[in-house]
Amino acid sequence: MTHPTYRPDIDGLRAIAVLSVVGFHAFGIQAGFIGVDIFFVISGFLISSILFSDFQNHSLSIIDFYRRRIRRIFPALLTVLLFCFGLGWFTLLADEFAALNKHIAAGLAFVSNLVLLGESGYFDSASNTKILLHLWSLGIEEQFYIFWPLLLILFCRLKLKIGALLFTLLAASFLLNVALIYSYPTATFYLPVTRVWELLIGSVLAYRSVLQNRPLVLWGSANLSAWLGFILLILANIFINDRSAFPGWWALLPTLSAALLLSAGPSTWFNQHVLSSRLLVWFGLISYPLYLWHWPLLTFARILDGGRQPSSLVRICMVLLAILLAWLTYRLVEKPIRFNKNSFFTPLRLFLIGLAFFFISGAVYFNGGLPNRSAAQLKIANEGDIGHDEFRTYLHAQPNYCS
Repeated sequence: MTHPTYRPDIDGLRAIAVLSVVGFHAFGIQAGFIGVDIFFVISGFLISSILFSDFQNHSLSIIDFYRRRIRRIFPALLTVLLFCFGLGWFTLLADEFAALNKHIAAGLAFVSNLVLLGESGYFDSASNTKILLHLWSLGIEEQFYIFWPLLLILFCRLKLKIGALLFTLLAASFLLNVALIYSYPTATFYLPVTRVWELLIGSVLAYRSVLQNRPLVLWGSANLSAWLGFILLILANIFINDRSAFPGWWALLPTLSAALLLSAGPSTWFNQHVLSSRLLVWFGLISYPLYLWHWPLLTFARILDGGRQPSSLVRICMVLLAILLAWLTYRLVEKPIRFNKNSFFTPLRLFLIGLAFFFISGAVYFNGGLPNRSAAQLKIANEGDIGHDEFRTYLHAQPNYCS
């Protein structure tokens, strides 16, 4: 069996996921953050489908797999991180710039989730000024993909059953998630061991469709699976909010919804006429760079306005700008590098650029955010260095200040 063929309905599902997250961050849509859980299932399905296909064809190569991941992840990620570094250089105070570079280094090392775990929770008010907060999910994904192909090769060589591995890991991760959600909610949210079950749901679908050649549909009806998946998605948006014990049991709603929609296939009515619509497919194609762009733009807007929530108009403008930048990133950065094997930016060069950037951002962090930068020199006479909030309060209090 060859690699999975392109399915526009999967792009449509990606679009729903990313637009949910953007809606949550920009406009407070109640359960929009569940889009990340949908992403996890989609990712597990697509990447595991490729791995199982290579495994079945006796062509599974760890090096080739990592090269593909670098081509997929690094171009857009480096673009956004370089933008954040540049804008931060000219606008952020020393402590803010130091924190940004700490998170840049964590993002490049794919350990953002672990760094954020030691700082605060995802729903805490302090998270609103963390420019790269959203990279926690990328950290969990890549931590999983570092070990997942290695486990497959190990089980292949030992002639063990991959299905048993899948279901054991999935059950253990889910039960650990349920057991810890009330005692350690932040750790349960950020740790890979309590999150990989969501990726493994997608892997189970890939296992059944690629290695067993048996699509998983409810009672043999693909249309019923699709409509049930849609109903679960609606229920998730009704009952889940940022006060829910999440992921826990609640995460079953979006993950099973995604699994049912994926398993239904592209020919069902809902997937063909809704998920495969041109608009959703277009958003699906730019979903990764849109996910990367939207949160930094919203957060910079918040920081530069003294930490206050930007107006609705500003947030709409930031979302529109994120969509534009995502499209430009997809067309001018992602596609030329990812699909052109003769590109100057080979996986090795992308990795080396990321490694150099990692050391630069680390140096900036350990040097306190370079306090000698002009942006870090905001002072008020006789009052010393201050933060954005105090500085802007001072400005607004001046009689000649024009807002």
